[in-house]
Amino acid sequence: MKDPIPESTVARLPRYLRCLSDIAVSEAKCSSEELAEAAGVNSAQIRKDFSYLGAYGTRGVGYDIADLSSQIRTVLGLTRTYPVVIVGAGNLGNALTNYGGFRAWGFEIVAVVDIDPNKVGQPVDGLTIEPMHDLVRIVDDNSIEIGIIATPASAAQTTVNRLADAGVTSILNLAPIILKAPDGVQIRRVDLSTELGILAYHRNT
Repeated sequence: MKDPIPESTVARLPRYLRCLSDIAVSEAKCSSEELAEAAGVNSAQIRKDFSYLGAYGTRGVGYDIADLSSQIRTVLGLTRTYPVVIVGAGNLGNALTNYGGFRAWGFEIVAVVDIDPNKVGQPVDGLTIEPMHDLVRIVDDNSIEIGIIATPASAAQTTVNRLADAGVTSILNLAPIILKAPDGVQIRRVDLSTELGILAYHRNT
Protein backbone atom coordinates (compact mmCIF):
# COMPACT_ATOMS: atom_id res chain seq x y z
CA MET A 1 0.00 0.00 0.00
CA LYS A 2 1.36 3.41 -0.95
CA ASP A 3 2.02 5.98 1.73
CA PRO A 4 -0.67 8.69 1.80
CA ILE A 5 0.16 11.91 -0.01
CA PRO A 6 0.69 14.79 2.45
CA GLU A 7 -2.20 17.25 2.66
CA SER A 8 0.14 20.11 1.77
CA THR A 9 1.02 18.35 -1.48
CA VAL A 10 -2.63 17.57 -2.25
CA ALA A 11 -3.41 21.27 -1.77
CA ARG A 12 -0.83 22.20 -4.42
CA LEU A 13 -1.83 19.61 -7.03
CA PRO A 14 -4.84 21.54 -8.41
CA ARG A 15 -2.59 24.59 -8.84
CA TYR A 16 -0.08 22.50 -10.78
CA LEU A 17 -2.88 21.12 -12.93
CA ARG A 18 -4.11 24.59 -13.83
CA CYS A 19 -0.59 25.77 -14.64
CA LEU A 20 0.04 22.70 -16.80
CA SER A 21 -3.15 23.47 -18.72
CA ASP A 22 -1.91 26.99 -19.41
CA ILE A 23 1.55 25.79 -20.49
CA ALA A 24 0.03 23.09 -22.73
CA VAL A 25 -1.40 25.80 -24.99
CA SER A 26 2.05 26.27 -26.49
CA GLU A 27 4.20 23.35 -25.29
CA ALA A 28 4.01 19.57 -24.95
CA LYS A 29 6.66 19.31 -22.25
CA CYS A 30 7.85 21.48 -19.39
CA SER A 31 10.70 21.49 -16.89
CA SER A 32 10.27 21.58 -13.13
CA GLU A 33 11.75 25.08 -13.20
CA GLU A 34 9.17 26.29 -15.73
CA LEU A 35 6.28 24.80 -13.77
CA ALA A 36 7.69 26.10 -10.49
CA GLU A 37 7.76 29.64 -11.84
CA ALA A 38 4.19 29.37 -13.07
CA ALA A 39 2.95 27.87 -9.80
CA GLY A 40 4.88 30.15 -7.47
CA VAL A 41 6.92 27.45 -5.73
CA ASN A 42 10.53 26.29 -6.07
CA SER A 43 11.58 23.49 -8.38
CA ALA A 44 12.73 21.27 -5.51
CA GLN A 45 9.19 21.38 -4.11
CA ILE A 46 7.79 20.44 -7.51
CA ARG A 47 10.05 17.40 -7.74
CA LYS A 48 9.24 16.34 -4.17
CA ASP A 49 5.51 16.67 -4.70
CA PHE A 50 5.60 14.70 -7.94
CA SER A 51 7.65 11.96 -6.34
CA TYR A 52 4.56 11.06 -4.29
CA LEU A 53 2.78 10.48 -7.59
CA GLY A 54 5.61 8.39 -8.98
CA ALA A 55 6.11 11.04 -11.64
CA TYR A 56 9.70 11.76 -12.59
CA GLY A 57 10.77 14.02 -15.39
CA THR A 58 13.42 13.13 -17.96
CA ARG A 59 16.70 14.97 -17.49
CA GLY A 60 17.11 17.60 -20.18
CA VAL A 61 13.55 17.07 -21.40
CA GLY A 62 11.27 17.61 -18.40
CA TYR A 63 7.76 16.32 -17.90
CA ASP A 64 5.30 15.27 -20.57
CA ILE A 65 2.41 17.64 -19.84
CA ALA A 66 -0.37 15.31 -21.00
CA ASP A 67 0.92 12.36 -18.97
CA LEU A 68 1.58 14.46 -15.87
CA SER A 69 -1.83 16.12 -16.07
CA SER A 70 -3.46 12.70 -16.36
CA GLN A 71 -1.59 11.45 -13.29
CA ILE A 72 -2.63 14.47 -11.24
CA ARG A 73 -6.26 14.12 -12.34
CA THR A 74 -6.22 10.45 -11.37
CA VAL A 75 -4.78 11.16 -7.92
CA LEU A 76 -7.30 13.95 -7.32
CA GLY A 77 -10.19 11.83 -8.57
CA LEU A 78 -10.90 14.18 -11.47
CA THR A 79 -11.45 11.41 -13.99
CA ARG A 80 -15.24 11.56 -13.80
CA THR A 81 -18.07 14.06 -13.35
CA TYR A 82 -19.31 15.07 -9.88
CA PRO A 83 -22.90 16.34 -9.58
CA VAL A 84 -23.05 19.43 -7.34
CA VAL A 85 -25.83 21.28 -5.56
CA ILE A 86 -25.57 24.94 -4.60
CA VAL A 87 -27.50 25.97 -1.50
CA GLY A 88 -28.30 29.67 -1.55
CA ALA A 89 -29.60 31.47 -4.63
CA GLY A 90 -28.40 34.95 -3.75
CA ASN A 91 -25.86 36.94 -5.73
CA LEU A 92 -23.00 34.57 -4.88
CA GLY A 93 -24.95 31.38 -5.50
CA ASN A 94 -26.25 32.63 -8.84
CA ALA A 95 -22.80 33.79 -9.91
CA LEU A 96 -21.38 30.34 -9.16
CA THR A 97 -24.21 28.67 -11.06
CA ASN A 98 -23.52 30.84 -14.09
CA TYR A 99 -19.78 30.18 -13.97
CA GLY A 100 -18.93 27.63 -16.64
CA GLY A 101 -15.39 26.86 -15.50
CA PHE A 102 -16.39 24.07 -13.12
CA ARG A 103 -17.29 21.72 -15.98
CA ALA A 104 -13.73 21.57 -17.26
CA TRP A 105 -12.71 20.15 -13.88
CA GLY A 106 -15.51 17.58 -13.79
CA PHE A 107 -17.94 19.42 -11.53
CA GLU A 108 -21.47 19.91 -12.86
CA ILE A 109 -23.97 22.15 -11.08
CA VAL A 110 -27.16 20.11 -11.35
CA ALA A 111 -29.36 21.86 -8.76
CA VAL A 112 -29.77 25.13 -6.89
CA VAL A 113 -31.92 25.33 -3.78
CA ASP A 114 -33.08 28.15 -1.54
CA ILE A 115 -35.34 28.63 1.46
CA ASP A 116 -36.89 31.85 0.09
CA PRO A 117 -40.24 31.11 -1.61
CA ASN A 118 -39.82 34.24 -3.72
CA LYS A 119 -36.72 32.72 -5.34
CA VAL A 120 -38.07 29.19 -5.78
CA GLY A 121 -39.16 28.61 -9.37
CA GLN A 122 -36.90 31.30 -10.79
CA PRO A 123 -34.51 30.28 -13.62
CA VAL A 124 -30.72 30.44 -13.32
CA ASP A 125 -28.41 29.21 -16.09
CA GLY A 126 -30.83 26.59 -17.40
CA LEU A 127 -31.82 25.36 -13.93
CA THR A 128 -34.85 26.19 -11.82
CA ILE A 129 -34.30 27.17 -8.19
CA GLU A 130 -35.87 24.49 -6.02
CA PRO A 131 -37.15 24.59 -2.41
CA MET A 132 -34.86 23.63 0.44
CA HIS A 133 -37.45 21.26 1.87
CA ASP A 134 -36.99 19.06 -1.23
CA LEU A 135 -33.23 18.69 -0.66
CA VAL A 136 -33.30 14.97 0.17
CA ARG A 137 -35.23 14.19 -3.02
CA ILE A 138 -33.02 16.49 -5.11
CA VAL A 139 -29.83 14.85 -3.84
CA ASP A 140 -31.23 11.37 -4.43
CA ASP A 141 -32.65 12.09 -7.89
CA ASN A 142 -29.40 13.64 -9.13
CA SER A 143 -26.94 11.37 -7.27
CA ILE A 144 -25.38 14.54 -5.83
CA GLU A 145 -22.05 14.07 -4.07
CA ILE A 146 -20.88 17.64 -3.38
CA GLY A 147 -22.66 20.62 -1.87
CA ILE A 148 -21.65 24.29 -2.02
CA ILE A 149 -22.91 26.56 0.74
CA ALA A 150 -23.57 30.10 -0.48
CA THR A 151 -25.94 31.11 2.31
CA PRO A 152 -25.64 33.83 4.94
CA ALA A 153 -23.50 32.81 7.92
CA SER A 154 -26.59 32.49 10.12
CA ALA A 155 -27.99 29.68 7.96
CA ALA A 156 -24.74 27.85 7.18
CA GLN A 157 -24.61 25.34 10.04
CA THR A 158 -28.21 24.31 9.51
CA THR A 159 -27.39 23.90 5.83
CA VAL A 160 -24.45 21.63 6.61
CA ASN A 161 -26.66 19.46 8.79
CA ARG A 162 -29.35 19.23 6.13
CA LEU A 163 -26.85 18.37 3.42
CA ALA A 164 -25.38 15.67 5.65
CA ASP A 165 -28.85 14.29 6.41
CA ALA A 166 -29.48 14.16 2.66
CA GLY A 167 -26.35 12.06 2.15
CA VAL A 168 -23.88 14.72 0.93
CA THR A 169 -20.48 14.12 2.52
CA SER A 170 -18.29 16.67 0.67
CA ILE A 171 -19.07 20.34 1.24
CA LEU A 172 -17.49 23.59 0.14
CA ASN A 173 -18.37 26.40 2.56
CA LEU A 174 -18.36 29.94 1.19
CA ALA A 175 -20.20 31.42 4.16
CA PRO A 176 -18.04 33.58 6.47
CA ILE A 177 -18.21 31.24 9.43
CA ILE A 178 -16.40 28.14 10.71
CA LEU A 179 -18.75 25.17 10.67
CA LYS A 180 -18.88 21.96 12.63
CA ALA A 181 -18.66 18.93 10.37
CA PRO A 182 -21.00 16.03 11.19
CA ASP A 183 -19.38 12.60 11.38
CA GLY A 184 -18.22 11.42 7.97
CA VAL A 185 -18.53 14.85 6.34
CA GLN A 186 -15.58 16.75 4.85
CA ILE A 187 -15.88 20.55 4.80
CA ARG A 188 -13.53 22.91 2.98
CA ARG A 189 -13.84 26.63 3.71
CA VAL A 190 -13.12 29.52 1.35
CA ASP A 191 -13.29 32.89 3.10
CA LEU A 192 -12.74 35.77 0.68
CA SER A 193 -12.66 38.35 3.50
CA THR A 194 -9.80 36.50 5.17
CA GLU A 195 -7.84 36.38 1.92
CA LEU A 196 -8.40 40.10 1.35
CA GLY A 197 -7.23 40.76 4.89
CA ILE A 198 -3.99 38.93 4.17
CA LEU A 199 -3.53 40.98 1.01
CA ALA A 200 -4.10 44.18 3.00
CA TYR A 201 -1.43 43.13 5.51
CA HIS A 202 1.17 42.54 2.79
CA ARG A 203 0.13 45.75 1.04
CA ASN A 204 0.93 47.75 4.17
CA THR A 205 4.17 46.09 5.28
